[in-house]
Amino acid sequence: MTLREQLFELADTRYRDFSATLTPGAGKMIGVRIPQLRAMAREIARGDWRTWLEEAEDEYFEEKMLRGMVISYAKCPPEEKLQWTGRFVPTIDNWAVCDCFCWRLKAAERGPMWRFIQPYFSSQAEYEVRFAVVMALGNFVDEEHLDPLLERLGAVRHDAYYVRMGIAWAVSVCYVKFPERTEEWLLDGCPLGDWTYNKALQKIVESLHVTPETKARIKTMKRRAK
Repeated sequence: MTLREQLFELADTRYRDFSATLTPGAGKMIGVRIPQLRAMAREIARGDWRTWLEEAEDEYFEEKMLRGMVISYAKCPPEEKLQWTGRFVPTIDNWAVCDCFCWRLKAAERGPMWRFIQPYFSSQAEYEVRFAVVMALGNFVDEEHLDPLLERLGAVRHDAYYVRMGIAWAVSVCYVKFPERTEEWLLDGCPLGDWTYNKALQKIVESLHVTPETKARIKTMKRRAK
């Protein structure tokens, strides 16, 4: 049985139809749930994953998702992992593939990845920027990277919806982990556009890790339409 046939064996048409409404740009879907895809990707990554990646098809959303997951699970030196990542990122065409691809980095991958994602923050491609943002929010909201990360987020000039949503999400993560420094950044001439700025405040308010008193203060920071 081919991999595509295995995917169709796992298909759930109701799940497919629901997922399609949430994932614009995803193209053709089969309807396989993410945990099932992750299990398949882990199995592939335990074998000859390099040959598999060279031959893999991506006609369907799930096939592209699998390619990204296999890269994230593959055991190899960071430099090789970044080569595969560099080949994959330009093919990302929806938020779900982007976000599921962004993995928790091992210690040896952190420095190389931080350097690798820098050019993507200024890319003209929507999902290249989102890749940088999501990889950063999952791995670099820490003492060392907070200030340069906020600087990168504030410097992004891209109006695509999933870029702005990703930035708002990232800022909210920064706030939860470093509330004082992030709030100072938000108040001190924050360079974010009004929509992204207000969306970041909204996500902070929605967080379960923020106190009611803080949420009330954050709401007063909203920018009003001019």
